[in-house]
Parts: sequence; C-alpha cells; structure tokens
Amino acid sequence: MMVERRPESIAAVLVGLDLGARGYAESLEELRLLVASAGIRACALVRGRRDRPDPAHFAGSGKVEEIRQAVREQNASLAVFNHMLSPVQERNLQNALGCPVVDRTRLILDIFAQRAKSHEGKLQVELAQLEHAATRLVRGWTHLERQRGGRGFLGGMGETQLEIDRRLIADRVKVLKDKLGRLRRQRGIQRRARARGRVFSVSLVGYTNAGKSTLFNTLTHAGALAADRLFDTLDTTTRRLYLPDAGNIAISDTVGFIRDLPHALVAAFQATLEETVHADLLLHVTDSSSDAREAQVEDVNKVLAEIGASSIPQIQAWNKIDRSGLRPGVDRNEYDRICRVRLSAKTGDGVDGLRRALIEAAASRSSLAGSRDSEVPRELRQAAEA
Repeated sequence: MMVERRPESIAAVLVGLDLGARGYAESLEELRLLVASAGIRACALVRGRRDRPDPAHFAGSGKVEEIRQAVREQNASLAVFNHMLSPVQERNLQNALGCPVVDRTRLILDIFAQRAKSHEGKLQVELAQLEHAATRLVRGWTHLERQRGGRGFLGGMGETQLEIDRRLIADRVKVLKDKLGRLRRQRGIQRRARARGRVFSVSLVGYTNAGKSTLFNTLTHAGALAADRLFDTLDTTTRRLYLPDAGNIAISDTVGFIRDLPHALVAAFQATLEETVHADLLLHVTDSSSDAREAQVEDVNKVLAEIGASSIPQIQAWNKIDRSGLRPGVDRNEYDRICRVRLSAKTGDGVDGLRRALIEAAASRSSLAGSRDSEVPRELRQAAEA
C-alpha cells in the first residue's frame, strides 16, 4: 500500500539510526532530500545509535518514546524512517506512535510514483508498488481475517479476504509483467537495428542528482527535463549524437541510482535498465562536489553488478567542477586511454574533453569489431546480418 501524494504542508518526523555503517551523516542529508522530493516537510530529526535493529520496533523502547514525543510536539502527521522496516516493525511502530510510518523503500516508491510520466514508467512503478504491497498484507487488520464463501454446494469455508487480496495482486502482477515483456521485446528490436547499423551506444549512469540529464542535454540538445532533485528522470531517453571521426552514436539517459535502491524497483525497471546492460560504453556521471562521491560510485557499481553490467567499459565523468573547484581536463589510464573527464555540464567547461573520450572509445570499438569481422567468412557475416 503506497503513501498518497501529499501537499507540501504535511509535517513529518525523520528518524535515522546509526548502525555502524559508513556514510551516516551523508545518509541523513540524503533522507532530507528524499523527503523534500516527495513533497513532505521535515519538522524534526531523531538520531540514535544501535548495534543492531530491534526485531519488534527497529528502535529501542526509549527511542520509540522519543519519536512519539517529537511527533506530538511537532504535531506531525507522519514518521519517516531512513531504514527498510519489516512488516511487523512497521505495524508495531504505527501502533506505538499513533501515526503512519513510512520506511525508506516506501518513500522511494512514492517518489517514483509521482515522477512516472510515460506509459512504461507507470507500469514499472505500479509493478514495484504491488510487489512491495504483497509483503505487507499480513497486518492484523480485521477485514483481512474475514472469510467469504461458506457452505456452498462445494462445501468448505471459502476464501479469506487475505487470500483474495493476494490472488488479485498476483493476477495484476502477471498482467504488468506481460505488458513490460512486450515493451522489452520492442527495445530488443531497436537494439538489433542499431547493432546492424554499427551504431556505438553509450548509457549515462550514475547516482541520482549527479547531473546526468543536464549532461545529456548538453551533448545532444535533447531538451530532456533536468532539475535539482532526486529521481527526476525515470524513463530512458535515447538520442543520436554525431561526432567527427566517430559518426553517429546513440546516447541514453537512464534512471539514477541510490544507496540501498529497493530490489522491487530494480526488478520492475529491468526493461529500462537493459539499455545499460547492452551498451557499448557506460558514462558514469559523478557529482565531484559531493563529499560522498567515492561511496556513491561504489553504490552505483554495486547496482550495475546486480543487473549484469559490471563488465561493460566505463568512462568516469566528474561533473559539477564549477562547485568543487576542480579544473577541467582528462585523466588517462596505463593504456593511455581517457578514463576520467573533469567537466561541468552546466557551464560547458571540459565537455570537449568528454567528446574526445567518446571519439576515442568509439574508434577503439570499431577497430576491435573490424578485426573480429575479418576473422569471420564473408558468407557467415552476410547470413548473420540478414
């Protein structure tokens, strides 16, 4: 069950516990950005430290009482946890606090639901919502314990409301997966057409709000929506870019990643993320002004490994040098190939270096493909292209 879209005036108490993981301060700042992106006003922040989550309430009894007092004093309508809560913990917290409780997964799902604009994006978000809701059906609500049916001519007690809900969700999930499967096949046809035309494909990946869409617009003049907020881009947009000595290349702007991205979203957006899996090159956009940039790079690479894209070559694009004070330029690896570009998509500084890097990568791919083709008999190449 998802949180409905809320007016900006609703107040929420934020809860973030330090469980000993890295980046605690950055995680709290990210929570504030997520809450603002969802249209919620943060009125208080409750911190704490635990060695491990409490099985019943996630937080200890004293901390739960502190959260309850903050909710009462601030007249808050919501408590937002910067953690993934189990169904039991969520239910117990709502009973103890006397207000709805939203965990990190539901918060991100809510933002995705607000941002989805295309037909495919809405299907993917609905699928993620339903798969998350399926784990939240056992709540102790009395209407879920009622039974329908009775002693008909088949006998038996009939279906419980809980069983009906599960069946309806399962049926809808199957319909959504079938629709997304058809869209996935359409994408496959488009990719094969690009492959036959030997179009070099580049996917922009990176942490959410790293500036991917701004860089995409700078390179392609696509006019894609770009705003300073989390998860502004959900739908993959692909444009052609002509570069001297490289010809046409296809550049795709994809959904941003984030720490602890819900698995339901990764699964639901598999069709969109396939553009990343099948790319010739990943342009990994990083906010160079962020103190957590190294951790963000690691989080993105973790998701790339999860979707099977970890072996695709990458070029690092350190964006926002106008904020970080870095100078524009390129860094090369031990093979004398550009591996990192320092640039500002907003001002355009360093973008020429990125174009050189793309030309170099496209030329390298073409020479490799040419050498492979030369090893294949002409008859087999013609049959494969047919």
